[in-house]
Amino acid sequence: MLAYIIRRLIATVPVMGVVALFVFSLLYIAPGDPAAMIAGDLATSEDIARIHAKLGLDEPFLLRFGHWLWGVLHGDLGISIFTNLPVTQLIGQRLEPTVALTLTTLVVTVVFAVPLGVLAAWKVGTWIDRLVMLVAVLGFSLPAFVLAYLLVLAFSIELPLLPVQGYVSIRDGFVPFISHLILPSAALGLIYGALIARVTRASMLEVLSQDYIRTAAAKGLADGQVLLRHALKNAAVPIATVIGIGVALLISGVIVTETVFAIPGIGRLTVDAILRRDYPVIQGVILLFSAAYVLVNLAVDISYTLLDPRVRY
Repeated sequence: MLAYIIRRLIATVPVMGVVALFVFSLLYIAPGDPAAMIAGDLATSEDIARIHAKLGLDEPFLLRFGHWLWGVLHGDLGISIFTNLPVTQLIGQRLEPTVALTLTTLVVTVVFAVPLGVLAAWKVGTWIDRLVMLVAVLGFSLPAFVLAYLLVLAFSIELPLLPVQGYVSIRDGFVPFISHLILPSAALGLIYGALIARVTRASMLEVLSQDYIRTAAAKGLADGQVLLRHALKNAAVPIATVIGIGVALLISGVIVTETVFAIPGIGRLTVDAILRRDYPVIQGVILLFSAAYVLVNLAVDISYTLLDPRVRY
């Protein structure tokens, strides 16, 4: 297992290298002259030349990429064009709300979606199964921003129970902290949870049809033991896979959700950077999200050997 983990860690290096090359190339593959778009319609040729020099667009591509990559390896993601602040500082200022929203959504969704999927598989064909699948299909079909606005309409306007926007740090109190996360976590988690519940149900149905499950039930084991110790344990690998894949949904959903609920996180920073064409910030954020996704998938791959001892690499 240790050898496999080492191989997987080494394999992430070229992956991140390709990601870094793509992220840096955004300046060059963007339509038009990035410096001219940043400078605006009223800019002079001197303004454009100054931006060219600041972005390093007047240097050869490989040389500029080497300088940028060397800075990334040393924790330097560049300087924002509009704020003149380091990109790492801007990301650090916005990191807490995004991490809080993502972790809250991830934990709550997995805690609820996996049991619902197991329940739907156990009660397959009944009204419970149909209800769970109906909610899952609706949740996965509706866009995140539509769910967000519906939740705002229901719980902030019609029933003024929860705040509609903003973020409060947990240092300022747990109740205001969690109250500001309920609606965005619900909007983000319903889509993510729908995917997990559907895959959990399908994986459990496949396992529950196996002979050893019928044998365990025939031996008189309680339903809970059959479901948890035998069925869910053997269905865990596909569930872990979809939890890891669903992180991509969380990353894209965070950008939309933070915009709707005015949460000052990395998603909102991304939108602002795109609107301003602040390429160093865009590059830094995309690189951060890509690294997080690669590391999550690495963790999922490693979890296979823990969830199923039959899996060996």
